[in-house]
Amino acid sequence: MTWTVDITGGGVAAACCDHLLGQAGATVRWMPDARAAVPALMLSDAARALLRETLGLPDLFSDRPRITRRIVAWGGQDPVSLPHQAAMLGAGDLDFAPSGDTGMPGQPIFTISTTHPVADTPIVRFGNRTGETAPVRLLEPDDADACWIEAVEDGWLFMIPSSASSGWLLAIGAGCAQLMGQSRYLAPRIAVDADRVAQFDTTPRMLSVMADQGTLLCGSTSMAFDPICGDGTALAVRQAILASAIVRACHEGEDSAPLIGHYRAMMTAAMRRHLRLSSEFYTSGGTGPWWRAQQEALADGFAACSARLEREPPPRYTLEGFRLVRRELAA
Repeated sequence: MTWTVDITGGGVAAACCDHLLGQAGATVRWMPDARAAVPALMLSDAARALLRETLGLPDLFSDRPRITRRIVAWGGQDPVSLPHQAAMLGAGDLDFAPSGDTGMPGQPIFTISTTHPVADTPIVRFGNRTGETAPVRLLEPDDADACWIEAVEDGWLFMIPSSASSGWLLAIGAGCAQLMGQSRYLAPRIAVDADRVAQFDTTPRMLSVMADQGTLLCGSTSMAFDPICGDGTALAVRQAILASAIVRACHEGEDSAPLIGHYRAMMTAAMRRHLRLSSEFYTSGGTGPWWRAQQEALADGFAACSARLEREPPPRYTLEGFRLVRRELAA
């Protein structure tokens, strides 16, 4: 039986849905949109392995430069060098092309969207953290394979290299100039291009409604994590796996209402786990007013997610590979 799924929008989540649903036998019409390119990204080996498995590309990013150390100066302590395994990605590395013919006819049984919803859907925000990013020049050759994380009075700094002599700085909390002025360890090691500073939103957030009238919303426009955990790409992949499995289960005869409820509950649970993990970082990062405000916002968010989960029925499904099955039928 022929079945069709539409995908609108771009990004990792859309690419994974395109591949998984195509492998499941669906006719996929993916209509990507133009997205702002991420200038640089550090992709952990765990996230890379998940992406490779999901896309069926075992050699994906094998040729990219490596980050082998994470240097952390946290909670007022001196820097500590820790082993780290990640790949450096550049602009466009996470842009994937559709695998099929986007002009094929057919009425879709579902639409998966990674774009902002047309309706004015409220966004639930867990705090209010802003950030700035800027390109930097590395002043120490040893930093070419190391990322730096430093907590300061009014926020934290994160530097990832993009080449042997350059990188990108993220400043979370106050702006780059203010946080660099408070830095004891990272500031002497980089030169910031102050003319190319850009702002971005680092607040954990999610749409209040993530499914409506035959449409599932996924990707970073539907749900975003604080960059402190470095889990954004893996989140997009996991969302795509679940969204694709839900669409496949609907095609196989399952009722869409409990499946959509399962998606809503799983995304809320994922956000709650993220807020709990983030709270551990922010609790140990500093004791000043900015740090206390983040801790309070995270605690409030965790409580809100817990309350929302209490209103959801117990999970009825579980993932087996890339398929979603009823728990009583699980192997």
